[in-house]
Amino acid sequence: SEDPSVTLFREYLRIDTVHPKPDYDAAIQFLERVGTDLGLACQKVEVCQGRVVLILTWQGTNPRLRSILLNSHTDVVPVFEEHWTYPPFEAVKDSQGNIYARGAQDMKCVSIQYLEAIRRLKAEGKCFARTIHVTFVPDEEVGGHKGMEMFVQRPEFRALNVGFALDEGLASPSDTFSVFYGEKSPWWIKVKCVGSPGHGSRFISNTAAEKMHKVITSFLAFRESEKQRLKADSSLTLGDVTSLNLTMLEGGVSFNVVPSEMAAGFDIRIPPTVDLKAFEEQVAAWCRSAGDGVTYEFHQKCMDQHITSTEESDPWWKAFSGVCRDMKLQLKLEIFPAATDSRYIRAVRHPAIGFSPMNRTPVLLHDHNEFLNEQVFLRGIDIYTRLLPALASVPPLPTEG
Repeated sequence: SEDPSVTLFREYLRIDTVHPKPDYDAAIQFLERVGTDLGLACQKVEVCQGRVVLILTWQGTNPRLRSILLNSHTDVVPVFEEHWTYPPFEAVKDSQGNIYARGAQDMKCVSIQYLEAIRRLKAEGKCFARTIHVTFVPDEEVGGHKGMEMFVQRPEFRALNVGFALDEGLASPSDTFSVFYGEKSPWWIKVKCVGSPGHGSRFISNTAAEKMHKVITSFLAFRESEKQRLKADSSLTLGDVTSLNLTMLEGGVSFNVVPSEMAAGFDIRIPPTVDLKAFEEQVAAWCRSAGDGVTYEFHQKCMDQHITSTEESDPWWKAFSGVCRDMKLQLKLEIFPAATDSRYIRAVRHPAIGFSPMNRTPVLLHDHNEFLNEQVFLRGIDIYTRLLPALASVPPLPTEG
C-alpha cells in the first residue's frame, strides 16, 4: 500500500553516503538507474579523483533558452547510532508515517522529489521550452570544495547554460515554508599567539595564554552583542546577524610548562549586509590589541555576497512565487544561516533559491533521529510538479533574444 515514490525515497536513504567514506558509487548507480527509467539523458563528470557529478537532463523544446538547474548533494553527515531510536540507514517508517534516516531532511528527500515530479510530468505528456537539468553533487557536507566549487568552473557546467537554480533549504516547524535567497559568508579563522615560555610555577610575563585570553574575550564579546541583537529584534532571523563560535583550542605540552604558542579556531558566518573589508579590519584590531606576536590566517574565506532577486519584476521569482501563491503556500524569505552549494552557483552569477518543501516539520538536519513524514514528502512532490512547469516555461528573456 506504500506510495512508490516513498518506496524509492527509502531505497535511496539506505545507501550509506556518510562521511568520511561515502559510498558515492552506489548512489550514482541508483540515481542513474532512476534517470534512465525516466528517459533522461545521463552524464557523469569527475571533477577530481573519486568525486563525480551526475547530470540528468530533460531536454526542452528550445535548447537555446537558459535552463533550469535542480541541484542536490548525495553525501550525508556522520551519525552517533547510540542516540538513534532506529538504525540510521534502514529508513524505518513508524506508525505515524515518519521515516527515520540520515539524509531524510538533508537532502535525499529533495533529490527524489525532483525526480518524482519529473516522472509525473512526463507521464502526463508534458514538455517545456526550457531544458531541466538535475545535478547530484558530492562533498557538500564538507564544504563542497571537491564538488560544486570545482564543478561550476568546468566547461561541462557552462554547457548547461543555467538560467535559474533550485537547491536545498531547511524544514520549517511552522505553517510557513522557508525560502533562502542568499547565504552568509563563512569565514574560518585561526588566531595564533606567540609569547614567552617558562616554568609553570612562575608568573611569566607576556605569555601566549594572556594574549589568547584577550583575543577570545574580544571575539566572544562581539558574539554576545550579535546574540543580544537577534534576541531584541523579533524581525531578525539567524541569517540576519553574524554568528561566531570558538570551535578549536590548541597549545601546551605539559602541565608544568608555560607554552610559547597557542591557537584558537573560530567559525564565523557573515550576512550579505555586512561590509566584509570593514569586518576583517575589526578582526585585525582585536588581534593587535591582544599584543605583539598575535597573527591570524584564514582556512576558509568566502567573499561572495551575491543574493537572488525576490522582486516581483524578476521573471524567475515571479514564476516561483506565483506558484506558491496559487497553492496558498506561505513563504518566509530568509538569508541561509549556514552554507550550501547555492553560494557557488550564485558566485558564477546564476540566481539560486534554497527551498526544501517541508513545513510543520522540526528542523533535524545533522541531528539524532532525523526524520521526514511521508505525507510531507509527498506534498513536496506536488509542489515541485507545479513549480517545474512554471520555471521551465518562463518566456524568453531580453538577454535570450
